[in-house]
Amino acid sequence: MHWEGFGDRWIFIATQTTTRYFVIAGVVFFVFYVLLQKAMASRRNQNPFPGWKHYRRDIGFSLITIVIFATVAALTFIVFSDYSNLYRPWDKYGQVYYYLTFPGMLLIHDAYFYVTHRLMHHPKLFRYVHRVHHLSTNPSPWTAYAFHPLEAVIEAGIIPVIAFTLPVYPPALGMFLLFQFFFNVYGHLGFELFPPKFHKTWIGRWVSTGTAHNQHHQHFHGNYGLYTLIWDRLFGTLRKDYDQKYEQVTAGKSVQSGQKVKV
Repeated sequence: MHWEGFGDRWIFIATQTTTRYFVIAGVVFFVFYVLLQKAMASRRNQNPFPGWKHYRRDIGFSLITIVIFATVAALTFIVFSDYSNLYRPWDKYGQVYYYLTFPGMLLIHDAYFYVTHRLMHHPKLFRYVHRVHHLSTNPSPWTAYAFHPLEAVIEAGIIPVIAFTLPVYPPALGMFLLFQFFFNVYGHLGFELFPPKFHKTWIGRWVSTGTAHNQHHQHFHGNYGLYTLIWDRLFGTLRKDYDQKYEQVTAGKSVQSGQKVKV
């Protein structure tokens, strides 16, 4: 174990992750919740919009999550790196393998998330671990990292899981985590960005859309996947009204007349 450099790496990761959270989630929030609020109203999953107290709560829990994420990442990249499968240089196993690590990490994370997510919905665990995230029954971009500390540890667990199973170039893992955050923000956006009938295409059937994850927040059950619907379809946990909801939103029928939109 090597503790030298842990503090510097922790500060770097915490700063980077905090900046990423406020810049990406903040820009997306400003674009969709301010600039395009009316223009995108027909693509809204739920109304009315959450209030500022919900945003403040999500930001507060997200800052705690960032501390935990930085700690787990610094431990993985610095302290326990000699015991991991992290490698250098980037082409040690060849260029083809390097590029294949991206879909490999996605599939590992997708499976890890589905299993841990379903476990956190067990009645004996939900209130102690996952309830904080579900306080946002109508999520926003700020919800992406809004976890109870125990859930934050579980979510951060994907970093050592990948590092200790799949030989991976450290910056590639970092880039994957950046992609993960972008997709996470989309999943909590509250608007559907994919086109109509996408969910019926050969690839769209397997993508966990913003509508799919929004349904999970609204109803608490079903649609447990992160990037894909592979596991939901395989284990029968895809909500039966998912297709109907997706078609409703992408047809511009999600906003009911007379509803007040509040920011």
